[in-house]
Amino acid sequence: MIYPIVKYGNPVLGKIAEPVTTFDAELEKLVADMFETMYAAHGVGLAAPQIGISRQLCVIDTTVTDKLGTKLVLANPAVVSTEGRQVAEEGCLSLPDFRADTPRPERTTVRAQDVHGQEFTLSGQGLLARACCHEIDHLNGKLFIQHLSALKRDSIKRKVGKLVKAGEW
Repeated sequence: MIYPIVKYGNPVLGKIAEPVTTFDAELEKLVADMFETMYAAHGVGLAAPQIGISRQLCVIDTTVTDKLGTKLVLANPAVVSTEGRQVAEEGCLSLPDFRADTPRPERTTVRAQDVHGQEFTLSGQGLLARACCHEIDHLNGKLFIQHLSALKRDSIKRKVGKLVKAGEW
């Protein structure tokens, strides 16, 4: 099932999501639906709040842009450590058509649980590090624009405001 993606301005995107406590067939179905939704939207990652579900759950698939990429399910993830810095263009399915050069760590180590509740630790760099940080931010009520300068962030907010007034958002 493809879920509609909620857009910037929806309150669920600004809240810390609830932990995943039950690892069952229902969660597996939600994960499958999240991957389907992400692929339909041509994304690299999707967090549950982006489909209106306040749960500490996200999916990532960097194989879309990298043949050696990784397909991941992260439940209750936390960033354990970061290293270095990268700045690259970043976008968000909840802010369609807006992209900006965004600073992120070059390398990131994350601790999470898989769809069955098994805990694991993952280290990644480049796009994988960026995707992990971006999706975990969503679970903590943050969007990528919060990593931008106030000027750039305000510019995007004003443009979204105009779209809302025009009934296009």
